Amino acid sequence: MDAPSHRTLHLLSLLQTGGEWSVPDLAARLTVSPRTVRRDVQRLRDLGYDVHSRPGPGAVYRLRPGTRIPPLLLDADDVTAIITGLLVLEAWSPEDPAAAVARGKIEQVLPPGLRRRAAATALSTQILRAEPAPAAWAAVGTLADAVAQGARIAFSYTDQHDHASERVIAPHRHVLRGGRWYVVGFDIDRDDWRLFRLDRIREVRTVPGVFAEREFPFASVEEWLTSDFGRSGS
Repeated sequence: MDAPSHRTLHLLSLLQTGGEWSVPDLAARLTVSPRTVRRDVQRLRDLGYDVHSRPGPGAVYRLRPGTRIPPLLLDADDVTAIITGLLVLEAWSPEDPAAAVARGKIEQVLPPGLRRRAAATALSTQILRAEPAPAAWAAVGTLADAVAQGARIAFSYTDQHDHASERVIAPHRHVLRGGRWYVVGFDIDRDDWRLFRLDRIREVRTVPGVFAEREFPFASVEEWLTSDFGRSGS
């Protein structure tokens, strides 16, 4: 864990003891400047922790009642990686409930924003064959959020012939198959369902706007890959 993360974890543990903490007291306990305390408090808020402040010269901080959350200092990419990894383990040993139980416990203690990312990741992920495979977690997170929200994503793509193009898709799932991650989505410009290798995707971003839901025309991704992979593969 890097120094800022360790320090923020310490700050959260102090706030969880209850009561109000002044900025000078927190700065002394953390051996940092008041400015750093304020920055770390904002980081906790960005992570979804409900830190209340009383403004003025004697500013104090406290966690609101009911916010005694175990100190999991994770960002959105961390959550995407952890949830995806546990889903792979669940697929690897479906008879062993340990990974599913662990995933449920983690989701329970996440702040609301990260809990939504965990749910989006679980929704958008499909494991066809549980094998180790690298992934760009920031891209996976953007994809997962888009699937959960019914949004579109745009990205730069380089195909197997080294041809680069810009794509806009309505994403459906990201799929682990044959030791690689793929993205299944409806290609807007090509008016067809397509398969994209995740490691060939760059500069993923969400497209602004509200769009009609695009229903996947097959019972499952596996059925689509089996019956139509030749026509729709990219």
